[in-house]
Amino acid sequence: MNWSALESLLSGVNKYSTVFGRVWLSMVFVFRVMVFVVAAQRVWGDESKDFVCNTRQPGCTNVCYDSIFPISHIRLWALQLIFVTCPSLMVMAHVKYREGKDSKYASQHQGSHLYANPGKKRGGLWWTYLVSLIFKAVVDAAFLYILYYIYHGYDMPRLSKCALEPCPNTVDCYISRPTEKKIFTIFMVVSSAICIFMCILEMFYLLGKRLQKVLKERQANKRLLFAECHEVTNIAPPRSLYIRVDPTIGSQQNISRQKKAEEAAATSL
Repeated sequence: MNWSALESLLSGVNKYSTVFGRVWLSMVFVFRVMVFVVAAQRVWGDESKDFVCNTRQPGCTNVCYDSIFPISHIRLWALQLIFVTCPSLMVMAHVKYREGKDSKYASQHQGSHLYANPGKKRGGLWWTYLVSLIFKAVVDAAFLYILYYIYHGYDMPRLSKCALEPCPNTVDCYISRPTEKKIFTIFMVVSSAICIFMCILEMFYLLGKRLQKVLKERQANKRLLFAECHEVTNIAPPRSLYIRVDPTIGSQQNISRQKKAEEAAATSL
């Protein structure tokens, strides 16, 4: 697979990502794709031919190898990297859709634009970006669980026992370079866990920014309402709107104070 082409394609996502998204993308390509291409493929390149069992029974070594390694680590990690980078392409596709829609609108309305900035994470693009983060975190977590479930942990045993047919009895099987493979397995697992953590941080960052924006909009709407009330009635807004809730008294007393203030404001009008 041409990983450099995928890297050049996804590098355009950087300008639509937050700081956490840029760190995540760097983690994926520096600590996962580069290690996968440069080192991991070479370490697992001899896994089949250098798998040895202490028997000469025809077919026993192949059956034991299939039982101990149901799926290759390399192919599992390749699938993981493909699936985990697909949501970023979904974000890029959404931005390109916005840009095309905006250019079509501008050509039909004498240069006026539908979007001030098509790449700004608002509206549907915000939801697309959030869903992509959830998908990336879930995919990484799912593949970590699959690797743990298939191999009963992240260890690489030096010796494995096998008693499957057509083996005449329980035989001992050995894999090549188990320590080196264990180190690369732990490295890939830790880098995947860090990427999951970065996705969770970015989710909280997006939700926090969204909540802050909603609160600011509500505050601006309240100020606008006060201004309109002042212009229409030519008086200050009712004092009841400024009644402070006293935290030192009960809730019923606060409610009664609020009602009395509203009645006083109504009679003054």
